[in-house]
Parts: sequence; C-alpha cells; structure tokens
Amino acid sequence: MKLYNLGKVSWKESQLIYHALALCGKEALCLLSPASPYVCIGFHQDVTQEVDLEYCRQNHIPVFRREVGGGAVFLDGNQLFFQLILHRNSPHAPKQIDAFYRKFLQPIINVHHRIGVPATFKPVNDLVVRQRKISGTGAGEIGDSIVFVGNLILDFDYETMSRVLKIPDEKFRDKVKKSIEENLSTIGRELGQESLNRWDETTLNDLMSKEFEKILGPFTTGRMDAVLIDKIQELKTTMLNDRWLYRKAKQLTGRVVKVRAGLEMVQRMHKAAGGLIKTNFQIREGKLTNINITGDFFCFPHTLVQDMEKHLEGAALEDIRKIIMAVYDDSMNQIPGVTIEDWMTIIKK
Repeated sequence: MKLYNLGKVSWKESQLIYHALALCGKEALCLLSPASPYVCIGFHQDVTQEVDLEYCRQNHIPVFRREVGGGAVFLDGNQLFFQLILHRNSPHAPKQIDAFYRKFLQPIINVHHRIGVPATFKPVNDLVVRQRKISGTGAGEIGDSIVFVGNLILDFDYETMSRVLKIPDEKFRDKVKKSIEENLSTIGRELGQESLNRWDETTLNDLMSKEFEKILGPFTTGRMDAVLIDKIQELKTTMLNDRWLYRKAKQLTGRVVKVRAGLEMVQRMHKAAGGLIKTNFQIREGKLTNINITGDFFCFPHTLVQDMEKHLEGAALEDIRKIIMAVYDDSMNQIPGVTIEDWMTIIKK
C-alpha cells in the first residue's frame, strides 16, 4: 500500500487528494494538513442551512462539500489529517461499521498514548479523553473505495468554529461555543503547550504511519503521478463549483450540532395550529438537558410550559411521550391548537 506523507498542502488538495485516490481505485494512506483554514461540510448537508456563508465570505474562509457524510467542521493547520483509502472488498476492512471504526481508530489511539494522552474509543466513531472528544472521524464510500478520514487536533479555534456555523440567534451561538469548549479537547490542552512543542508535524505523521503499518503491512512511498494529478484537476472542475457546493438537502426547521458522541445541541421550530413553538436543548447520553421552550402559542395556566420544562429536564428520550401525555391528562392544563404529536415533532423528531 502507498503512503502519501505530504505535510502541508493547499486546503483544496487536502480534500481532493483522497477523493482522487478513491476514484482511481488506489489504496493508500495520506498524512497531511491544510496550509490555510476552511470549512468542510458533509455530503448530505445543505450549505445554506449549515454555514454562515456571509461570515465566511467576509473573512475569506472557503467552504467545501466532501463526499463523506457527517457535519460541518472548521479545519486548519493545527489539525493533522489521516486519510485511509481501501478497496470496497479489501480484506483489511471489516464489514460491520463498529468493527471498522474500532480497528482503524486503534492506530490513532496508540499515537495519543505514545505522546501521553489517554484517549479511548467511544462508539460509534469518537475518541475521547475524560469524556471530551479529541478526534473527529468519518467513513464513507467514494466510487468503489471506502474512505476513512480523521485528525489529530493539536489546537482548536473554538471561536471561529462557533462563528462559521449558521446559528439562528446569538444566544444559542454562545451556548454552542460554550458546549464545544467544554466537550472538545485538543492534544495541546491535554499536554500543555510546553509538552506539545516536543511533537512536530513530521514526528506525529511518522508515528501515525508506523501505527497503521502494524495492521496494514509495510508502506511504499506514494508519488503524485500523472494519473492522480489529472484526476485532481478533473475534480477541481466538479467539486470546487457552486453547483456542487449548493446541492440542496431537505429544508431544515432548526439546527442540530453534534459536539461529540452522546452530546448534541438542538434548536428546532415547529408551526402547530395553535402557534409557532421553538425549543433549544441538549441531548446528553440519551437524556434531555437544558431545555428551553418559547413561542407564540397560548397556554393555561401561564406557568404550564415552565412546569413542562421541569418535568422534561433529565428525561430519557423514550420517556418523553409519557411525560407529555401526563401533562395533557390533567384537565386543568390547556394549550389550544398544540397536540401531543406537535411536542413529539419538535422534541423527539
């Protein structure tokens, strides 16, 4: 298998190279980092709903749609990418996705351990340290290949990440930023800046290549040959244009920001017959937390919604319907034009 140990490359190449290798049917491991910042969105996302395009334009931050799923992320040179490309039927690739992630995240876990960071695997595809996510990963099919991508996060720009996301209001943006800061760690944060300075990009890439060799066998040096260069040029015409970027997905009625496995920040809107309902809350390990309900509906007594928030706080997702039904079973409680199904739509959608 080929190893493309490329170091710093342009932000465009940092994405196009693994797409090109996959479409050429070349098995490889790429190790690289982008020379400048950009935003990368998942294949199924609607960029107009996910990204604050005006902020990105004003701050000269490019936006790219990858052909791998997942969410919108801010990427820069403080993140060292690993990109593994395998044939769809490779004997190296487990068929079950959980086994796939466990196998190919183990080299990255080992690298963290070798530099003093006690990272552990958290299904489906997260690495965590003391419950904080410390690596973003994803897998998908491109052509006849399986692509597995992820990063070593040396440092992270929490402020810019919260700004490039399209957030309906600044209050929710502040909550998103705080949640990301609390739940996403970095190697620098875990080791301290002085210890981090011992590990440069070349050394860390070398550690990654050696750990992947333990499960894939020896690598040979990959070179940017004419076939690969031509495919990258071809992809520039199809993946760097507005038609690809502005592919439309299902219209969203709110925002869901996945901070790590088991923690999502949610903001939703739903138009019921009795008025517009807005909610924002967290889903933490399958339970609702920090729930806030607003809107232009009517309720009697006027404290009913606050009481609902108290009952829903800390509730498991599977108990939501039972809790709401109990509210409606009390004849003193009335929310004209808002049904149990309306609440289920906006909370457990």
